Amino acid sequence: MAFELPKLGYAYDALEPTIDAATMEIHHTKHHQAYIDNLNKAIAGTELEGKTIEEICKTGTDKAAVRNNGGGHFNHTLFWEILTPGGSKEPVGKVKEALEAFGGMEKFKTDFAEAAKTRFGSGWAWLCKKEDGLVTVCSTPNQDNPLMPVSDCQGTPILGLDVWEHAYYLKYQNKRPDYVTAFFDVINWDKVEELYNK
Repeated sequence: MAFELPKLGYAYDALEPTIDAATMEIHHTKHHQAYIDNLNKAIAGTELEGKTIEEICKTGTDKAAVRNNGGGHFNHTLFWEILTPGGSKEPVGKVKEALEAFGGMEKFKTDFAEAAKTRFGSGWAWLCKKEDGLVTVCSTPNQDNPLMPVSDCQGTPILGLDVWEHAYYLKYQNKRPDYVTAFFDVINWDKVEELYNK
């Protein structure tokens, strides 16, 4: 079955003032939809058709169209899920414990913000769960993600921030650091915990 655009669990204006409604609508209905359309074309009639998006990211990224569009679909789907109006201010459960082992919430925020702000060009910043249950912070270029064997940032993504200009330019223009700082106000830590425990 072909991939479809996931519905958001909130209205396009629900994340204001952090992320404006126009950016959310364009990002979701235009950018994410384009990745899905192009991914469906790229895998049609191949051995990747019928696989989950996670399986595609882990095994099918030797073809540029699959790598770019499969990553685009996985990354954006995760991004929408870990956002929530008003944010849930603090991590919970196992994620809280893992972040304490990482060095605490402030260290996480500092390292994550640095990864997001210093990613040259377009890409993503990630909080990943490693096989040993600990967490790490890293970033990837373009639509790569830590599930991909080609990535030098390995782990299971449980939190991701899109730092492509289309994610923030209407509101923040060239002030990516302001967007990164504001992002912490809309994180759904309950969802991050759910992803960690999967």
